[in-house]
Amino acid sequence: MFKKKEKQMVILKKLLGYIRKYTVLILFSLLFAAVSAILTLYVPILTGQAIDRIIGPGNVEFAGLYVILRRMVCIVLLTAAAQWLMNLCNNRITYQVVRDLRVDAFQRIEVLPFPYLDAHSHGELVSRVIADADQVADGLLMGFTQLFTGVITIIGTLLFMVGIQFQIALVVICITPVSLFVAAFIAKRTFSMFQLQSEARGEQTALIEEMVANQKMVQAYAQENKVLDKFDAINGRLEKCSLRATFFSSLTNPCTRFVNSLVYTGVGIFGAIAAVSGAISVGQLASFLSYANQYTKPFNEISGVVTELQNALACAGRILELIEETPQPKEDADAVCLEDVRGEVSLEHVDFSYTRGQHLIEDFNLSVKPGQRVAIVGPTGCGKTTLINLLMRFYDTDGGSIRVDGTDIRHVTRESLRTSYGMVLQETWLREGTILENICMGKKDAGREAVIEAAKASHAHSFIKRLPNGYDTVVTEEGGGLSQGQKQLLCIARVMLGLPPMLILDEATSSIDTRTEQKIQNAFAKMMEGRTSFIVAHRLSTIKEADRILVMKDGHILEQGNHETLLAKNGFYATLYKSQFVDSRG
Repeated sequence: MFKKKEKQMVILKKLLGYIRKYTVLILFSLLFAAVSAILTLYVPILTGQAIDRIIGPGNVEFAGLYVILRRMVCIVLLTAAAQWLMNLCNNRITYQVVRDLRVDAFQRIEVLPFPYLDAHSHGELVSRVIADADQVADGLLMGFTQLFTGVITIIGTLLFMVGIQFQIALVVICITPVSLFVAAFIAKRTFSMFQLQSEARGEQTALIEEMVANQKMVQAYAQENKVLDKFDAINGRLEKCSLRATFFSSLTNPCTRFVNSLVYTGVGIFGAIAAVSGAISVGQLASFLSYANQYTKPFNEISGVVTELQNALACAGRILELIEETPQPKEDADAVCLEDVRGEVSLEHVDFSYTRGQHLIEDFNLSVKPGQRVAIVGPTGCGKTTLINLLMRFYDTDGGSIRVDGTDIRHVTRESLRTSYGMVLQETWLREGTILENICMGKKDAGREAVIEAAKASHAHSFIKRLPNGYDTVVTEEGGGLSQGQKQLLCIARVMLGLPPMLILDEATSSIDTRTEQKIQNAFAKMMEGRTSFIVAHRLSTIKEADRILVMKDGHILEQGNHETLLAKNGFYATLYKSQFVDSRG
């Protein structure tokens, strides 16, 4: 229990750090809340005075009543204005705080290391930034709107009641701690429930996001029932957590209302005795009963606020946890920008593993001269794609070094390193926008003519012209009505537009038909002239012209040489090549 409370306080302290930036707005909100509460509390006094002016039939002080009614109308109008201004301030505070949380969370996602992103569901991260932030907004808005006015109303009501009759006010003060105890007792049990609810909601969002993105595969492998069972299991847990959280939170209002009814009853009984004995007037008794009602109302509201804040804190904890994740290591202060890259790449005694204790690449050495075309082949899991990740510094080596033009890439800015490579991967990636915007993603200043030339070189121009709006056709990140091969042609055109000094082609033509592939290979051959190129391929027929072929197995270079040399060795490469040749002819 103490750990849970300590965790809540830590989260609250961090959240207050975001709120503190808007101190001026908070002070204005408090001012308007105070004005609204004080004016509201002044109305019962006027009501009591009005009742005292109605002495009996035919004996009513109408002149005094008119004055009181005019005052009441002015106070109501001023109260409404103060409440409107207070809500305006509260809305600005809330949504600016949530905006700051979302900005910080999104900026942190941009710099998180790839191991973290690979280990966490993308849908769960989306849930933190979107759904959890909305819950924080709801909790803060209710907190600012009702907490300020509630506290001021409670304090003001007590002062007004003490001013009228201290003995009756003492009854209210004695019963008040019971209401506070009930609210605190329930609030302690709601935080853990809302935390579990938030986690289950994130898991559900992750599953939905994954299924929507891969619905074709789900249906292709007839996994609908299995996915539904998994969704039902998560949905069941979410239902259970939500019901328990709602049950505990819903207890707060009726429990505090019961205690507050005792307050009202106590005031009514002692006030009536005081009125009969002449200690107070009938009007003052009416004021006292009105104050007793107003005094208890904030407790009901605050109890609801406390419950909502439990949910907000649980959600804020998940967002702050993301914001405080360790980012990728910062670049050295003296990190250099790669300029006029020649394309000399060397790997010296490189060690790497995704999971500690499970070695993938050990003591890997490679020296590539400028302009060389290096093909990487081998069975699945041998480290081909891992090598590409290390060259691009998506992952850092565990040992050894990788150098470009003699400079260790750990002492080079990531931006200059990655812009020195042009990548075409087996998995295509498009962003929502026009075809033109997708092609010139890596070269923002490229003109329309340059984009068209790159599309022609990649053999994408012909299908683009057939689209409804040509290069101005808008596509989604999933590619819309484009085939996998067409999406890959757009990614190839993107690289051909930039023509960086080094290239990485990871199964770049895997989704393209044989005839188009031949044309693309010719375009690649022209593009790779004078550029250091790394080619990952499963179809060995596409890498015959490579200057050097690395045959990898279990993270080591098993064989290397050109196509003819490796065939002559009659080793592992020759076995792979012959098996593909036989399969293709069989």
